[in-house]
Amino acid sequence: MRNNFARVAWIAGTLLTSFQTIAQKSNETSAVLEYRKATDAMSSGDMALAKKSLDKAKGFIDLAAEHVDTKESPKTLFYKGEIYTAYLLVNATDAEFIKANGETYLQTGLDSYKKGYTVSDKFDKDIESAIYAKKVLFAGEIGKLYDEKKFSEARQAYDVEVKLSEVINETDSLSTFNAGVCAEKAGETAIAAQRYKSAAKMGYKAPEIYAIASSALRKDGKTSEAKEIIELGRKSYPSDRALLLELVNMNIDAGDTKAAEASLSEAIAADPTNKQLYYVIGTIYIELKQDDKAEAALNKAIELDPGYADAQYQLGAHLVTVAGQTKADASNLKLGDPNYEKMLAKGDEYYKKAIAPLEAYIAKNPNDKEVLKILSQIYRSLRNTEKSEEYKKRADAIK
Repeated sequence: MRNNFARVAWIAGTLLTSFQTIAQKSNETSAVLEYRKATDAMSSGDMALAKKSLDKAKGFIDLAAEHVDTKESPKTLFYKGEIYTAYLLVNATDAEFIKANGETYLQTGLDSYKKGYTVSDKFDKDIESAIYAKKVLFAGEIGKLYDEKKFSEARQAYDVEVKLSEVINETDSLSTFNAGVCAEKAGETAIAAQRYKSAAKMGYKAPEIYAIASSALRKDGKTSEAKEIIELGRKSYPSDRALLLELVNMNIDAGDTKAAEASLSEAIAADPTNKQLYYVIGTIYIELKQDDKAEAALNKAIELDPGYADAQYQLGAHLVTVAGQTKADASNLKLGDPNYEKMLAKGDEYYKKAIAPLEAYIAKNPNDKEVLKILSQIYRSLRNTEKSEEYKKRADAIK
């Protein structure tokens, strides 16, 4: 008799467990059906019906996600991700809902997608398709936000794009960088710095991204991080002008002009026969208004490569600029100032020094009309009418 009762009890327990499993599977199925009703309603523009169906879908999927028989089910995890992220779409215009629940619902949905992507391959393609579809939707909205100059909101949307990619183990360097751009425009300096830093570590828009990230970090007061990111960039791009200039500016901001000079000297010491490096350093000295050092660096670049056209042009243009400024300064002196004639003569010396690199340049680039005009003007300033007319005619002949 006892054996019969035990057998009946065992059968009853097994049936109860089976019924509970079936019930949970039913919750899973009901959630899917209600979710599909919601998406159909969204497609037709009936947001009221969409919200109503989503509420039902959420109720069913939450039950399935809590039960031991279905909480690890790839289907439950996938549709929980779908349902929770769909709430953000149907409530996109409800500012109060988004403020109160947006972040929580988004993270819950993403966590569920991620878990489903991890525990099984069964719904991987569905999850990937869902992620890509949502990114397309977000991209359209981001464009509107940016055009409306809602930069902080656009930055947040780009951050969501990054998180969506992370679900399927992808990196979105473009959205990471764009989040930094929007954050910078919104005045969110700290956020901009971190987004740029992340983009730099991804190698996006290298090498200039390292300088952009460093500059943003400096603005946020994170000098050590700024230096770290520049040093990281210079490992791959030791002669890049933007990185060298940022390193110099970093040291200047810190009030350490010696370190600024040392950083340039260090670069030269590491690669003393690199003509490109001397050219870059020459252009940096031009920006720093250190005219003699700029001239020396550019001359060194030409010494290393006598046919280096970029350096020839840059040196000639620099010397012409210095000559013009020297003469302008002379004209601003008081009448009778004894330095007047000296400064005019100094200006002429700079013009004379500019001739050699510019004529070497024009010999290989005979149709550069602007350089021909500059040479004509130099010779006119030096009162060499014949040469001035020669270059003027050549310039005029170029259409």
